[in-house]
Amino acid sequence: MSDVPDRPGRVRGSTRSVGVLGWPVEHSLSPAIHNAAFVALGLDWVYVPLPVPPAELPAALRGLGALGFVGANVTMPHKTRTAELIEDLSEDARLLMAANTIVVGVDGLAGHNSDAVGFERFLRDDAGFDASGRSALLFGAGGGARACALATARSGLASLSVAVREASRADDLRAALEGSATKVRVVGFDDASRFEVDLIVNATPLGVHGEELPLPPLPPGVVGVDLLYRPGVTPFQRAVRDAGGAAFGGLGLLLQQAAISFELWTGQSAPLPVMSAAALGELTEPGTPAPAATMD
Repeated sequence: MSDVPDRPGRVRGSTRSVGVLGWPVEHSLSPAIHNAAFVALGLDWVYVPLPVPPAELPAALRGLGALGFVGANVTMPHKTRTAELIEDLSEDARLLMAANTIVVGVDGLAGHNSDAVGFERFLRDDAGFDASGRSALLFGAGGGARACALATARSGLASLSVAVREASRADDLRAALEGSATKVRVVGFDDASRFEVDLIVNATPLGVHGEELPLPPLPPGVVGVDLLYRPGVTPFQRAVRDAGGAAFGGLGLLLQQAAISFELWTGQSAPLPVMSAAALGELTEPGTPAPAATMD
């Protein structure tokens, strides 16, 4: 039987299913992004939201194969626990101890993490930033921040300053970069303004409600990346642009992550322009819930 549906978007017995596990998931842009990609390539696939309370995550993971799912994405608050529950993990999922993409195979579940690779692609393809020999300041040390740190270290970053409220919060980040040539310096959040750098990444929720970051002097040409994609422009992004730098929100990164999941499930290249248009269309819909960040 052909994999091409006779009517775009129609769900039938042969339709292959994927989805996103989270709690909550009503804010997710992923269903719109992936379903648009499936239609564009004529694939008989569907992507659905899968709201799963934390206590039910083990049962939900076991049920994916039984229900015939090909795979799933995983979002907050389940990424770390998913990595603990799945034995077959990719190198990045094991290193970051977080899985955000699942592939269901004949031997069970395989857990992947697209965060670091997605950020590498984003910096290279969207931001046009070459981290080799450069310096960066990273606000936050959670799962998204660890992935960004790993991505820049792999790309040859010379030095990374990590701004956190408590130094111990950066312990897992340091462990993820162990063995890399990148010099890591953990600083107090309010001390971040002392370090002039080439790249600044905000991996915290600050900016959702107009909060400002303690930014260092911003030279022309500085690149700022905010993992937030709501609101469309944060005070951090505005400050970078006012200084003559290039500022980016989190939508481009979300799309790169979605493309990696799409490729893992289907074996085909993701139609990024179609996925981008779907995401933008969803964000401009009246009453769309405001998500916090792409990686969490």
